[in-house]
Amino acid sequence: MFSKTNCMKRNIQCITLLSALGLLAGCAVSRQDGKTVTVTPSPCVLTPDSANQIQMDMRFHIPRDYFSKRSRLVITPQLLVNDSVRDEYVPLVLDAPIYNKKKERMEALTGYSDPYDYQAQPVENVSRSFDLPYHESFELPEGTDGGRIVAVISTDGCGECTGIDTIEIAAISNPITLMPDVKESLELSWIEPEFKIRPKVMRGKGVARLQFVINKYDINLAMGDNRQELESMVKTLSPILNDSLAELNSVTITGMASADGSLAFNTPLARNRAESARKWLIERLDIQPRLRGRIIANSRPEGWQPVLDAMTADGNPDSTLVKDILVRYATENDDVQERYIRRLPIWNRIKADYLQKDRKVEYVYTYTMKSFTSDVELLDMYDKRPDAFNEEELLRVATLAPTNEKKREVYRAIMKYFPQSQIAANNLAVLYLREGNTEKAQEVLAQLAKHSPEILNTLAASYVYADDYERAIELLQEVELPEARYNLGLLKAQQRKLAEAYELLRPFGDVNSAISALSVNKNSEAKRILTALTDDRTPLAEYVRSLTASRLKEDTVFHKHIGNACEDIKLRKRAATEPDFYRYHADSRFRTLINK
Repeated sequence: MFSKTNCMKRNIQCITLLSALGLLAGCAVSRQDGKTVTVTPSPCVLTPDSANQIQMDMRFHIPRDYFSKRSRLVITPQLLVNDSVRDEYVPLVLDAPIYNKKKERMEALTGYSDPYDYQAQPVENVSRSFDLPYHESFELPEGTDGGRIVAVISTDGCGECTGIDTIEIAAISNPITLMPDVKESLELSWIEPEFKIRPKVMRGKGVARLQFVINKYDINLAMGDNRQELESMVKTLSPILNDSLAELNSVTITGMASADGSLAFNTPLARNRAESARKWLIERLDIQPRLRGRIIANSRPEGWQPVLDAMTADGNPDSTLVKDILVRYATENDDVQERYIRRLPIWNRIKADYLQKDRKVEYVYTYTMKSFTSDVELLDMYDKRPDAFNEEELLRVATLAPTNEKKREVYRAIMKYFPQSQIAANNLAVLYLREGNTEKAQEVLAQLAKHSPEILNTLAASYVYADDYERAIELLQEVELPEARYNLGLLKAQQRKLAEAYELLRPFGDVNSAISALSVNKNSEAKRILTALTDDRTPLAEYVRSLTASRLKEDTVFHKHIGNACEDIKLRKRAATEPDFYRYHADSRFRTLINK
């Protein structure tokens, strides 16, 4: 491969040599009119490989007496893109007998350095025809999707001055450019869950901090915040009892046994205090007799851990003494731990500052919401009570929604009630992406603490829509999901990493799979894929069928499909310059088609 600077230096050197040899004038006229160099195979179509390289494997045919005994023949392949020279490749150089002898004399007398020293081949007899094989591999310039390879032929000795012929030797075919824009082909992971009717058992819990007369369990509403604490329980449970769609299952009120004092005394005391709260609640809520048995009282030891927590939060350095005792006697009951804590010199301070005056009463409640079993009921109740739905029911409503706008509304409702819903977040993001609203899609996905494979694929798609392809590729490489593998293949194709794209896309058996096969010269594989695509008769699929048939020399198949392909104006224009179709340019049917 030669740079322009090297070509100029070579030109000057050649002119100097030709002048010294007395060969500069008249050398081109020795070539006979009407004779031309030809090349096989013709037409020659080259497809870049995964490294964007082309392999030129051809043979030049030189007619007899094409150049004189005093001349040098130079055949220089050049890459033309839009009729502009983009690159120049290793030339073929033949030195006729007299030219070769005088060149050798100049090298001996003046120390001349021939710029073609490594390419030049001596020829003994120019009066006969002969063949020149050419086997070279070259990398196309970045951004080159197509073009022509021509051979510039000179018999003036330098390949730059006079007597230049130009012949077409090859065309570059790049089927991968047939692929639609990656954003148009992305596989988005829409999730349509199966609707299953599940019992909607809801669970909640709360705490009431009540004060009691020492060693007593009767509730005095005037003490501390007792009334406010109990009313808080009422406020929590009342909506459930009054909801026609809810059925209360249970309420367990648990009194906490105090840390100080004996466990044998404190445990029944705590239970009795929980029972007092239970009775007050039944009376206050006017609970029906059939439900009263579902409200039970219980108790458990509170232990010394809350004392240690309070001391630690207070920054009390003596908390380590209490911690050591709790660790050492972790398997013993509260009474054993208390015995040793009471012996600490800081006991009076613990009793005064950290033993809670309030007695904690915990309550845990469960209830069942009515399940909606028919689509009609689901849609009717959604407009009235969306809060009474579980996630599965809401997802079913989204499935039944008649428009994308309505689906978005339902998915937003699901995210309100179930903010970590993977399905709702994914599908809502997909809807936003289809509208071109990448920012909102990414906002939805950013709310999730965890990401399923479908979410990761949708997130990667959002990066593609935001033109952040590298980030999308990095993410997709870690996702084992068919849609993700397909999208990764599309991105690899866009990067012109053709071998990787082919391996990723091949299993999907669609038009893009066939295009990727053609791009790595797997022409028979492309035919196999297209044969199975009996339902795809789009112009693009028909064009790819035509391209495959042309490569496999199946002319009847080519003509069967090219007409349908050219119904698309862009494809018809491409067909006129498609290198793989050059062989049909002399066919009147094809000319009529592309000139329509």
